[in-house]
Amino acid sequence: MTIGVVGLGYVGLTLTAALAGKGFTVYGADVSPKVIETLAQGRSHIFEPGVEEIFRTEVGRRVHVAAELPRDTVDVAVISVSTPVDEATHRPNLANLAAAARAVAATCRPGTLVVVRSTVPVGTSRAVVLPELRAAWGDEVRLVMAPERTIQGQALRELVELPQVIGGLDEASLRLGVEFFAGLAQSIVEVSTLEAAELVKLSNNCHTDLIYSFGNEVALIAEQHGLDPLEVLRATNLDYPRPDLSKPGYVGGGCLSKDPYIMLESAGDYRPYLVGRARELNEFLPVHVAETVVRLLREARGETRGTRLAVLGWAYKGWPPTDDMRGTPIATMMPIFSAAGITVTGHDPMVTPDVIRQYGGEPVSLDKAFTDSDAILVINDHPDYRAIDVTEALGGARPALIFDSWRILDGAAVRASGIRYAGLGYLPRDEEVAA
Repeated sequence: MTIGVVGLGYVGLTLTAALAGKGFTVYGADVSPKVIETLAQGRSHIFEPGVEEIFRTEVGRRVHVAAELPRDTVDVAVISVSTPVDEATHRPNLANLAAAARAVAATCRPGTLVVVRSTVPVGTSRAVVLPELRAAWGDEVRLVMAPERTIQGQALRELVELPQVIGGLDEASLRLGVEFFAGLAQSIVEVSTLEAAELVKLSNNCHTDLIYSFGNEVALIAEQHGLDPLEVLRATNLDYPRPDLSKPGYVGGGCLSKDPYIMLESAGDYRPYLVGRARELNEFLPVHVAETVVRLLREARGETRGTRLAVLGWAYKGWPPTDDMRGTPIATMMPIFSAAGITVTGHDPMVTPDVIRQYGGEPVSLDKAFTDSDAILVINDHPDYRAIDVTEALGGARPALIFDSWRILDGAAVRASGIRYAGLGYLPRDEEVAA
């Protein structure tokens, strides 16, 4: 088959690479000239292991990129455009999806299989995409919903190994969808409708947001009692047969920071109890940490204005490594640090100095982060940070505080250096700091 992919963001880019790796000919389309220019040179505009290697060898052979799909060429058209939510109202904006459906209807033959890959409110494939196709093709519409469910850092593997969930407009559509994805994935899960497939994706991501939020809730309660949340969670999980509780941590990224709002949009007259509150708690966590860091720094220095805070980890997560800044905790934290008069320096192995500057930080080397700062805040758990020898990194420097969000540093070594060591839900008493 010849495949068209409309929208070459993370979802479309990784699918294009995976399909090319399986021998498909893929035509990718995107409205961004910069994206097209980068990909046409065999380079990737998004970090994902394995993607650039495929583009470097396959562009001009199995992979072709342009502003739109070639006319009457592809057998399958995959729509993978963004469906952002409004920052103020949290309502999803489906304009990109409607425009992509119109573009597919205008450039593809009637009867071409159309695959909705974007994350959408339940009912959207039928209410938004289908009318655009029917307006151009009449009854010759073949439409399926097949949600993307990969994790960043492992997308090419998971596109093959994870079951592909497919729901069709009708039986003919479903059979075409199964035939297509059988050439990519090891297993397929058929569901009865477009809407069922839409809800599968939302259920996956909202459940992830929910289980992370419970770990964060435990941590915040532990903090109130001076307890170590990691000790509590380890004891809770050890040899206990029910599902493990998650460690506390920030919950960002392009999906988990957005999809709960799309789930809420799907609820109709029902008002969900859990989804919105879990998202609210996870969005509160960076605020709580930033305010805690300011308070601890003020207690130690007497004044925060003019102090220097080194932030390690600007991408929303450290493992698997990514350069993705969507939903990054630092975006929420920076206004709080700025209001306190704190100068923020930044380091991230995956994020460029220009991006750190765009978010209001001053790029700094890892060694300077430890030796030229009044406090250090570790936000993500990149392997480079896990490998830090605290004693060697500090040298003769003595910042007042190291807030290690993921507790990946040697806390005992930090305390032995006379430095206060804290983490998510973990605020040891002052007497635990060695003289």
